Amino acid sequence: MADISRWKGFADHEWQVHKFGGTSVANAQCFQQVASIVEEKAANPDLHICVVVSAMGGKPKVTDLLLNSVEAASQRDEAGVEEALSFILDKHQACLKELCLSDKLQEQDESELLGIIRSNLNDIRDILKTVSLMKWNASRIKELVSGYGELWSSQILARLLQRRRPLTDGDVGHHTYNYMDARRIITIDEEEIKDGAVVWSTSEDKLAIAYKEETEKAVALSSPEGSKIHLVCTGYVASNTHGVATTLQRDGSDYSAAIMGRLLHATEINIWTDVSGVLSADPRRVPHAYPVPEVSYNEAMELAYFGAKVIHPKTMQPAISSNPQIPIYIKNTFEAQHPGTRIFTTSTTHTEPEKCVCGFSSIDNMALINVEGSGLIGVHGVAKRLFGTLEQVGVNVVLISQASSEHSITFSTIEDDAEMAKEAIAEEFAKELAQEKINNIDVTVGCSIIAAVGDGMHFVSGVSGRFFGALGDAQINILAISQGCSERNISAVVKQSESTRALRALHAAFRLSHTTVRLAIIGMNDVGESLLRLLEVQRPVLRKTFQVDLQVCAVAKDAIDTDIIFLQSDDSKEDGESITMSDVKSLAAPPVESSIQFEGRSSSKAIESSKSKDLKPLMDLLLRGDHGYHMIFDCTNSVSASAFHPDWLNAGIHIVTANNTGLSGPFELREAIDEAEQRFGKRSAQYLREVTVGGGLPIIGTLRQLLNSGDKIRRVDGIFSVAISYILYRISPPKSTNNEFDKELAQGVFQGDIELPTENASLDKACSFSQAVEEAIALGLTETDLQHDLSNEYTVRSLMVLAKELGLDWRVSLSEIQSKSDILSTEVNESADQRLSKRVEEARQRGCVLRHVGSVDVARQTIDLKLIEVPENHTFATAPPSCSVVRFFTSRYQPYPLVITGPAAGADCTSSALLAEALGLLNTKIGPKTGTLARTESSAYMA
Repeated sequence: MADISRWKGFADHEWQVHKFGGTSVANAQCFQQVASIVEEKAANPDLHICVVVSAMGGKPKVTDLLLNSVEAASQRDEAGVEEALSFILDKHQACLKELCLSDKLQEQDESELLGIIRSNLNDIRDILKTVSLMKWNASRIKELVSGYGELWSSQILARLLQRRRPLTDGDVGHHTYNYMDARRIITIDEEEIKDGAVVWSTSEDKLAIAYKEETEKAVALSSPEGSKIHLVCTGYVASNTHGVATTLQRDGSDYSAAIMGRLLHATEINIWTDVSGVLSADPRRVPHAYPVPEVSYNEAMELAYFGAKVIHPKTMQPAISSNPQIPIYIKNTFEAQHPGTRIFTTSTTHTEPEKCVCGFSSIDNMALINVEGSGLIGVHGVAKRLFGTLEQVGVNVVLISQASSEHSITFSTIEDDAEMAKEAIAEEFAKELAQEKINNIDVTVGCSIIAAVGDGMHFVSGVSGRFFGALGDAQINILAISQGCSERNISAVVKQSESTRALRALHAAFRLSHTTVRLAIIGMNDVGESLLRLLEVQRPVLRKTFQVDLQVCAVAKDAIDTDIIFLQSDDSKEDGESITMSDVKSLAAPPVESSIQFEGRSSSKAIESSKSKDLKPLMDLLLRGDHGYHMIFDCTNSVSASAFHPDWLNAGIHIVTANNTGLSGPFELREAIDEAEQRFGKRSAQYLREVTVGGGLPIIGTLRQLLNSGDKIRRVDGIFSVAISYILYRISPPKSTNNEFDKELAQGVFQGDIELPTENASLDKACSFSQAVEEAIALGLTETDLQHDLSNEYTVRSLMVLAKELGLDWRVSLSEIQSKSDILSTEVNESADQRLSKRVEEARQRGCVLRHVGSVDVARQTIDLKLIEVPENHTFATAPPSCSVVRFFTSRYQPYPLVITGPAAGADCTSSALLAEALGLLNTKIGPKTGTLARTESSAYMA
């Protein structure tokens, strides 16, 4: 291929073609923006510019008004004709007047151009009189009339460019912008094919003649020697081989630019529009769609076929057939500095395996027709008869899918043609239907075709798996699939109501954007507030690093008689709003149905707060049909909240819970949670429960890993309540700790024990039970209701969760275990202090300390919670205060158990564990991108 950067084109000049669509020349300001772009390009002393212009756009478009006038004339609607033509004149007159007032045009220019437009409109009136008399709405008349808009806009732009660039001292060269009616050059053979074909040899000859005439005209007008002649051409219009005016039909102006590009042997063709390139998806449906830097001709054709706002495939034909081939650039007139998208022979999908798909597009309002029957198997000519019949009735087939068994043939067509297609097939196969060789002809309406396009798919394995896996995880049922052997396109038919969700899920699955997960948080306690702050901080990090956007859309302050704060935002923006802690505090005591604006944000949307008796409205506020992932964080210990868990799971909402009242509640609730988890198989919503036992410690996860690896668990025991752990450590401390050794070993990372809230208190000295309880409350180690700790309810519920994981929960109830457990004291008073102090002293005399140890013994099938004496050097005795200790006795971990210990409480620790579990789920569902390990002088983290 020739080096296009050094290519000399027509008349031994280097040419660029710049086409501006209707939105680019919608008014005077737009014309001036276009002129600025053209002047910037023409500033290159070696470059000649050919500008192709569409008719004025805006609402309504000039071309539409012209077509409306023809339609009105055919109906003998004189008022309609005059209304359309008057609007056209007013539109152009307003534009010219503004350009004149801004000193960009002279009054003489305005008068001359308006004279041309008025004269042309009179010609159109004469033509329409014939249409009205004959009631004849001929296609030839439409083509003749509809092409006038380009004549006017190109003449206005040519005059504007000429006036904006006067000859001044120091100019490196004078620029002459000559208006060129494309009908003088582009010649179409309308008889060769339906839409016409360019007669290249004739068009090349006409271009040479026209350019010579324009050069002579420039000399006659005393243009300085060496002036550069630029062309301002009409788009859309052409002439046929008989010299009669015609048009290039749909997207004709783009096609005009491509034709001129080939005729001029241009180095590039630029299509200026109102979008900054070829978008990876429809931004109205996928908010995070972005302009793709580079796509191939083939990719652009596939995207255009499936409805993407790119360019018509016929526009690319002249560029592809040119020698050398010409790159096409899609650019934004209103963001002129944006590089846009280059359409050429290569693509970003060739160089970035993670982004082997360049974009997604869809076609709505489709119908799926399935012809099925045993009589189709092995019978020759069935497909020919079927599709031949459809051709005869003018039904276009968009997608075909057939199983290798030949038992059924499925195809898709537009919804309006579905019934006609069914009737034609039924008539053609009437005999087979009567003999039951064809069982039925099913029609499914309300469908969409989703297409993934990318040259790079051919070189990457597992693309189809990722495609269909993403749809499955988003709970989207696939009705039909189709993939060509080139592997450039994978298409699937889905319900139209699910098409937006499908596009978003696929766009994220192929790394073209992040995946948005809509979240709700229940419980504005210490854990809930910590989680909300954590999400606020980590949201941009996770979006950048892992391509997952965790958007907090609802917050319930509690589970009963609660304020539910919810987000009424427009997530069509690239970065949707998310509720933050400051938003919650702003609505700390709102009136019913109050709302506030986000501070410092331009969004007109607001967060709102409404009073509710329970959490019933939460699901409706969270769920959105165009999103594939929804998640609720339950930070409470509320029985009322856990009652909703099965309903949320059945609705497809993943639950991340610190609330263990559901898994330890009534047998019916536990069964309902289990059934909801398995209802849709792999597509079921997940119930993430790690934090229900041991807070931030990986207890449930470790237990499951042991079981999944084939190990046999015999017993799990430990200290599960951090509040009771702290209280017993304070009233019954061990003789010595390892703090000094750890300080030296860790070289400054370990700083020592927690700071006690009681003045002059020390962990080495025992205190009373009452003082220990007060300190635990002050340190935030207890549940909201202290009795949940003192009555053993929290610990017993934790043991019930473990028993459920080990299959023992069906044998016992919460109340039964709790009634048999050892309780420190339900009262915090002097009597309790004396009683416990006595037991502590008795244990100390035997070289022991008191510890509260729970156990689930699989061998004995028992669940116990006992206050026992533990040797001072035992793991349970030396575990630091506020820490949980859990031991696993298994077949493989012997003779010593596997021990997990650490701080299990603390709002930050628990909220981190909740977020980590949520990210673990998303990793299995959508496979977020792995983060990059970063380090500071003192720590390592993901960035």
